[in-house]
Amino acid sequence: MEVIKTDFNGLFIIQPRIFEDNRGYFFESFNKKDFNSVIPEIEFIQDNQSKSVYGTIRGLHYQLEPFAQSKLIRVLEGKILDVVVDIREKSPTYGKHFSIELSCENKKQFFIPKGFAHGFSVLSETAVVLYKTDQFYKPESERGIIFNDIDLNIDWGIDPKKAIISSKDKVLPTFKEAEKNFKY
Repeated sequence: MEVIKTDFNGLFIIQPRIFEDNRGYFFESFNKKDFNSVIPEIEFIQDNQSKSVYGTIRGLHYQLEPFAQSKLIRVLEGKILDVVVDIREKSPTYGKHFSIELSCENKKQFFIPKGFAHGFSVLSETAVVLYKTDQFYKPESERGIIFNDIDLNIDWGIDPKKAIISSKDKVLPTFKEAEKNFKY
């Protein structure tokens, strides 16, 4: 696997080594030993999967400490724009966002450490997203930031008129108003 650093400390793009022939392809989607040689001290304990239609925006979500989650995201079907916002106080990239296209074709994975709000938009007709977390879901710790925050100015890669947003995500606070407890 190739691990690509981003300009955000701790945020990595992972390109697995893919073996293709006339039968199709094979790759290791996760190998704990290889993963921890680059990104140490992560113990994934839960897998989550979602299927969404074109225009769906999920996010921006996170859990407060001590229940914060690191995530390893990949797409099994379709294509998404995966977006994170650095919410770690005193980080050089605090309040900035990063996005990457993940698809079943490019097979890229995205490692998101604790201290980032996370969301994605669906760019294909449908998309199936699978992600690992290193902490269990804790509803009372869940927080979020509104997807269309004016200060963040995120381009989700879809026509805003066609965006499909859950009722819960439509009422999330702005970045400035959101409760955050992460230190860099």
